[in-house]
Amino acid sequence: MHANEKGRAGVPRLALTPDEAARSIGTSRDYFDQHVKPELRLVRRGRKVLVPIRELERWLERAAALTLESRR
Repeated sequence: MHANEKGRAGVPRLALTPDEAARSIGTSRDYFDQHVKPELRLVRRGRKVLVPIRELERWLERAAALTLESRR
């Protein structure tokens, strides 16, 4: 899901639940919790946890850059 995709009632999504974030990058929730989530800044309010889409995109760019650099 991209930042410009719409959620309910046509409102753009700015954040995803951890389950949605894991699915959006093609991983299981367990993998996401163990390997991705510790590197993200999350929004926590009570028991609700949200992953900002920009933060997830930032992580993907950084992870891709690290992979490319390690191949050199």
